[in-house]
Amino acid sequence: MSNDNTTRRRLIQVAGASTAAALAGCLGGSDDDSMDDESDGSMADSDETDGDDGMDGSDEMDDGPEPTDPSEAPRATVDRFSEEAGTLLVRTEENGLPAPDEPVDFDQGPHITKGLGPDGEMVEYYNFDVQPETPAPIYALFHENGDPVEGQLNVLDVIPGDDGYNDFWHVHKVTVPDDYEANVVTSVDDITEAGYDVEPTGMIKNCPVVPEGSTASKHFGDDHDEAPVVDGWYGGEVVSYFLFEEDSYEATSDGKIPLSPIYVSFNTNPGQEGGGPASGFMTEEGSDQTHNVVATVPGDDGYSPLWMVNPYDNADFDDVSDLDSATDANVLAMGAATVNCPIVSMG
Repeated sequence: MSNDNTTRRRLIQVAGASTAAALAGCLGGSDDDSMDDESDGSMADSDETDGDDGMDGSDEMDDGPEPTDPSEAPRATVDRFSEEAGTLLVRTEENGLPAPDEPVDFDQGPHITKGLGPDGEMVEYYNFDVQPETPAPIYALFHENGDPVEGQLNVLDVIPGDDGYNDFWHVHKVTVPDDYEANVVTSVDDITEAGYDVEPTGMIKNCPVVPEGSTASKHFGDDHDEAPVVDGWYGGEVVSYFLFEEDSYEATSDGKIPLSPIYVSFNTNPGQEGGGPASGFMTEEGSDQTHNVVATVPGDDGYSPLWMVNPYDNADFDDVSDLDSATDANVLAMGAATVNCPIVSMG
């Protein structure tokens, strides 16, 4: 579904730096002493101009780029449900999906689904629509001494509706001088023009870009009760994105996002009039519980929130209760789509 121009540099596993890059890859910044280091570097540079009036030093400073305060920067318009951005979730007059830049409540249908785990346990997952297997790059800035640049927002190259957009981000480590000031860089063009060293790591992060004010109250794991919302730079404008960390995963050997199977049934089988996703998932009578079965859950080997969708005949719905029964059902197609559905609760 997407070309491979985002894998513009060879995949490098960065030993010793990958953990830090993973931390900064979608969160940005740190709580370390890097600001003190920046001050020391700036003072050392200013020693070259000791004139009483300081005019030469001031003029030189004025010639350089100034940092941008994210709170005062314009925000990019985000629309996940346009024809350019969506596949299964495209706005129509009938479905009433949110307008461009309108906050999205992802705890309401059709954005959250109750399914089943491989052993029949109940799972919930968010629905972030079809996503390609090739991740998009996200750029995290580090000083030459290895410290993340405190206060620096990470930099994105694409948002929903752009060619090559993906909710999944391949973390790229950008090395800047130790006297670099946070948020001088606000775009990928800034990184390119400055000639900073860019090194791809192996880390993949699930960070769907959403309109400001969007909410997702569920998040699997001990660190957060809900999906954290983080700001980033996109072409000099600020965008917001969720960060899902129910598990960790790395790019495959060919730079792709790992996949895991999910078996689903629809109210009307694919291939029939009005069938497939347009008809909605089949549920138990009087309930919103589907018999969609995921093959893995967080903590399992091979878990990935990018699911390879395998629809099965809804005539087998009552017989499907776990992974074994799902694979025994009449599977109508293998790999019909790849969808971003992070698991956010289990029980």
